[in-house]
Formats: sequence, structure tokens, C-alpha cells
Amino acid sequence: MKEPSAILAIVLVMATNAMHAQRPAETSAGSVRKAMTGFVYDEIYLRHLAGDTGHPDRPERLTAVQDGLKSKGLLKLLLPIQARKVSDDVLELVHDKDYLALLRREAVDIAGLRMLSTGDTVISPDSLEAAYWAAGGVLSAVDAVMKGEVGNAFAAVRPPGHHATRNRGMGFCIFNNVAVAARYLQQAHGIARVLIVDWDYHHGNGTQDIFYDDPSIFYFSTHDTSAYPGTGSSNETGSGPGAGATLNIPLPRGASDELILEAFQQHLVPAARIFKPDFILISAGFDAMRNDLLGEFDVTPAGFAALTRVVHDLAVELSHGRLVSVLEGGYRLDGLAASVAAHVEVLMEPATSAQSH
Repeated sequence: MKEPSAILAIVLVMATNAMHAQRPAETSAGSVRKAMTGFVYDEIYLRHLAGDTGHPDRPERLTAVQDGLKSKGLLKLLLPIQARKVSDDVLELVHDKDYLALLRREAVDIAGLRMLSTGDTVISPDSLEAAYWAAGGVLSAVDAVMKGEVGNAFAAVRPPGHHATRNRGMGFCIFNNVAVAARYLQQAHGIARVLIVDWDYHHGNGTQDIFYDDPSIFYFSTHDTSAYPGTGSSNETGSGPGAGATLNIPLPRGASDELILEAFQQHLVPAARIFKPDFILISAGFDAMRNDLLGEFDVTPAGFAALTRVVHDLAVELSHGRLVSVLEGGYRLDGLAASVAAHVEVLMEPATSAQSH
């Protein structure tokens, strides 16, 4: 893998530039928050592409997620978090007004299925409403963490978001749920630095694009650059004041648990320790799983658990435990169920120790 020393030097400069923003004070709960894990889900998410559409992002994905959590006895242990509808004012923190106007023209009062004019995103009559609630559901999760109601949370939302740019829905995505949450954390909660960790098989071009020149948002991604959308090479590291705030680690097809975990341990961990995030968001794409319908990595549920543990430990060490994971891809239903259950089970582990330096 690429030697990270040069990238880390840039990260250090970038982190220094962001230090003028004050870190939020710890709550009375202490440096690590309440251990309970929250869970965001709403029936409205099933109305996006409802019915027998033949689309990979089908409502049954969320049914599989719930079934997987139930089968492991985890669902009853999670604290339900009420989703809400995001406002246009909050969406405009990352999306252009013209794009929101386009969505109102193309995605309201429609019948059947149609393609957004911005790209390869199929919508149905309730897709736009579901998208508003998906982005809002993630905001409910970060609010719950910031208020100390939960230690961390998993948001089982759809449509996914990490391909959506400021002015373009693409790759099954309408709003960039994680990007909206990152900027909302800064605007509503005074968070200075946010780390976004994206392990989806496909590169999160939208998230990278939105924050490419921003030193206060660090974007880390493992993915296959030969797959859609073809972005995310290792030389894409940010621009201007955001130089060094993007760290892409492309992996080959067939990448195993060991290879992706090595990327996290050798590249993410040192970069995160230099950046010192106040909050961590995960773009949790499970299409990196073995035998996924749209992905060609070979990650098992145990592999996702190991990745989660790395990020969970970083949150404990660096971010007062503040962590929200957001569903992105993952299209083989049985694998999605098992992988999400393994992921959430680690999120629920007591935050008793951090990684040692």
C-alpha cells in the first residue's frame, strides 16, 4: 500500500489550520458518552421504489436489516430514534437551491418510475419524501448523540446518499445524507472537525466533491476505482485549504477482510489521530461484502465487525465516543442482514478503552 507519511504531513498542516474552531466542551456524562446505541428507522423508507421494480436498492433491504438484528437479539436492545423530515434550509448547507428546485419539478406528483435528469437515479412517487426523511433521520441520530441520549447510533435509511453532489443526484442517491449531517453538526452543534469514514465498495464521489477544499471535514474511503463512478484515486487528496483532508485507499477486486483492515490500521488510524475529529460519521456501504450483487470485494461479517471496532475505538479515543453510522449500499439480502448485525453488535460494545498509541 501507499506509504502514508507524505499524506499525514499534509493532514497535520490541515488540522492546524482548523484549530481556530473550539472543540465542544465535554458533557456531564464524561469524555465517553452513554453506552446505549440508537437506531433510526421509519416505514417511509420502504416507500422509495416500492413494489416489484427489479431495482437493486429495493425496500426489502431494510426488512433484511431488521430481520438480521432481530435474529441476533439486538433490535430490542437498541434505543429507537424518531426520524424527522429535513428542512430545505439544512439541505442547502450542502446542496444548491437550483438542485432542490429541479427535484421539485421532476420528483413531485409523478406516476410510476422515472430517471432523474441529473443521472442514474431512478425515482418513484414517494422517493423525494423518503429522501427528505432519510437525511432528517440521520440528523435525529446526531442530535441524540450530541444530547447524550445515546453513545452512538446506526441509521437504517434509504435512499442512500454518498454519490449525490451539490447539484446532482446520481448512483441511486438523491441527498447526501452524511454530508448534510456533517455540516449540520458544525452549524447546529458547534462541532469543529468531522471525520467521514466510507467503506462502500463504490467511491463516495459526492461526499468527496462537497468537502474537497474544506480542512474541517476529513474524508477517508476504501473502494474499487475500476467500479462506478470511477473516482477516488490515491492522488485525489483535496485542494486549496482542504489539501490533505481527503485520503483515498483504492483496493483491488476480491479485497479480503485482511486487506481492508490493513488499510484502516495503516492509513485511517494515524490520519485520524493527527486530524483529531470531534465527531465521526460512517458511510456504511455493505456492498463490499462477499458475493454482493453490485460489488466485487470479499468482506465477511467478521470483517465488517473488525472495521467497526477500529472506527469505534477511534471515536472513544478522539471524539468522546461520538459516532453515527449511516447505511449506504449492500444488495445481497442475507449478507446485508448478517453484516449489519455484526456491525451494530460492535457499536453496542461498552466504550471502556481506547486504542493505545
